[in-house]
Amino acid sequence: MQGFNRTIVVTQFILEGFSSLGELQLLLFVIFLLLYLGILVANATIMAVIRFSQMLHTPMYGFLFILSFSESCYTFVIIPQLLVHLLSSTKVISFVACATQLFFFLGFACTNCFLIAVMGYDRYVAICHPLRYTLLMNKRLGWGLVSLSGVMGFLIALVATNLICDMPFCGPNRVNHYFCDMAPVIKLACTDTHLKELTLFSLSILVIMVPFLLILISYGFIVNTILKIPSAEGKRKAFATCASHLTVVFVHYGCASIIYLRPKSKSASDKDQLVAVTYTVVTPLLNPLVYSLRNQEVKTALKRVLGMPLAMKMIQRKI
Repeated sequence: MQGFNRTIVVTQFILEGFSSLGELQLLLFVIFLLLYLGILVANATIMAVIRFSQMLHTPMYGFLFILSFSESCYTFVIIPQLLVHLLSSTKVISFVACATQLFFFLGFACTNCFLIAVMGYDRYVAICHPLRYTLLMNKRLGWGLVSLSGVMGFLIALVATNLICDMPFCGPNRVNHYFCDMAPVIKLACTDTHLKELTLFSLSILVIMVPFLLILISYGFIVNTILKIPSAEGKRKAFATCASHLTVVFVHYGCASIIYLRPKSKSASDKDQLVAVTYTVVTPLLNPLVYSLRNQEVKTALKRVLGMPLAMKMIQRKI
């Protein structure tokens, strides 16, 4: 700690997440390392399949490509540091590093929330207005929606991070979490945080509830359109197209709501770390698995891409 304007300010935090587990931290290190490698491989595979498969060069899979890239960056902000701290006796992070982690974590998290909503709108246009799909969801609009999601996400992250880091931290510096998240850090501020917490709660509603409600409205129109399809096979294909996205929607927004949309008195508890593992580790791994296992087009494209090296070898042998 150091003197600044006659106030003792905190220059570093101690991340206490999983510290109480003792020797089990080594086991957690192995588990999280394997999960992290799985996240990187799964998302890289999805991006590669979309990039090299001509049949997936559509707005829907373009959005999935961006989401996979964003999820990879999102986990990179948190998991590598977690792995280091699981093997270290001192789990120290500087104030600047904590603020940086918070900013990028919130930035990618908010961007993902908006991207998933954009994917919901894409499904609405594809199913409810199939004949006008290429006109309504053109390349220019697609890039515009992606850019808007990123700009809004990181702008909200900047506002939230500034609100939190502007608070005075002059006493306790032990964060009851394994990374710098909003509630655990705010809890250490030595001032009245009510107004800023209310502002952050309003931002959480904007990021979580508004996109979620827009998705529900989109799927209301989608279901209404699907029910009008005369053939059972047509209905099945339409519902199958939306199943992967809906699974991601409920897992993603559900976990986020548990943490960020609740009363102050219930914030920053030990149970939060278990929920946090879900949305920082499990969800980024679940997204590519859901889209690859429950999406016939992705499965077909994956088989073709994986079969390309074998086909090239056979051609070379014939030559």
